[in-house]
Amino acid sequence: MSSDAPPTRTRILETTLNLVGSGSSKTRMSDIAKAAGISRQALYLHFQSRADLLIAATRHLDTIKDVDARMAASRAAATGQARLTAFVKAWGDYIPEIYQCALALRAMRADDPEAAAALDDRMQAVREGCAAAVAALDTDAALRPELSKETATDIIWTMLSVETWEQLTQQCGWAQDQYIALMQALTARAVCREDYHT
Repeated sequence: MSSDAPPTRTRILETTLNLVGSGSSKTRMSDIAKAAGISRQALYLHFQSRADLLIAATRHLDTIKDVDARMAASRAAATGQARLTAFVKAWGDYIPEIYQCALALRAMRADDPEAAAALDDRMQAVREGCAAAVAALDTDAALRPELSKETATDIIWTMLSVETWEQLTQQCGWAQDQYIALMQALTARAVCREDYHT
């Protein structure tokens, strides 16, 4: 084996992402092991279950795509509005890069609890980002008085779903920059007091 070859765990994760992202129906543990060039037993030494593997693979995708750097502006924002605006941009610009993987997991979800767990894990991470923006807005006393923090989080999380991005950009033909600008405005309008200005 070449010294340039990636470690086995990395090779497994990248193989899994390639199989899932290609829309392949061959994502059983035996299929992944074969594609990665290892035995099933070796695969189970790294991942106890297929759910563990799929969750690790989607988190690996976030690492490859440097999601922490993408979210840095949102996390460092001085106001709630700035945090929400930066979060919408960071997540909205990330969706096209993970869309094929999300689409494949979504297609598998009804009959595949492990795929559902992997997708739910990543969508919960998005919800946490929405909740952090809402908490910053709440600190600024910017939330609409009729909305709890949980309800405001629900609204933003739903508006920023992959399905909404897909509908607007893939089916309605919105340009990516149009999607970002309008979602920044619409999420703020949905949850911020009308008299709130940054």
